[in-house]
Amino acid sequence: QVQLVESGGGLVQPGGSLRLSCAASGITFSSYVMSWYRQSPGKERELVAATSTTGGTTNYADSVKGRFTISRDNSKNTVYLQMNSLKPEDTAVYMCKSVHARRAMEYWGQGTQVTVSS
Repeated sequence: QVQLVESGGGLVQPGGSLRLSCAASGITFSSYVMSWYRQSPGKERELVAATSTTGGTTNYADSVKGRFTISRDNSKNTVYLQMNSLKPEDTAVYMCKSVHARRAMEYWGQGTQVTVSS
C-alpha cells in the first residue's frame, strides 16, 4: 500500500519559516520524481517545486524562487520543502506528489495546511 504522509505545516507569522516533510512508503522512492503542490480556496492547484530522482535537478515556481528549497533523502524515503520568508499569499494546503520516472504511476499525499498570518 502506497502512502505519502506530509507533516510540518502550521501557523506562522509573515517572514517566518517552516519545513515540510513528505514520508513515502510502499514505493521504490528513488525511482520517483517528487514534487510539492499547493492549493488555496478558490484557486487552482499550483506546482511549487520539484526534484529529480537523485535530487540533482530542481525547479521552482517563480513565486517561491529564492525563498523555498526542495530536497530529498532517498535513504529516508522523504522529500522536504524548506520555506523561508513566508508571505500571507503562501497560505495553502501543501501536498506532495510522486511520479515514477519511467512508468505511468503517480501518487498524492493528503496535504498539510500552512497558514501565514500575523
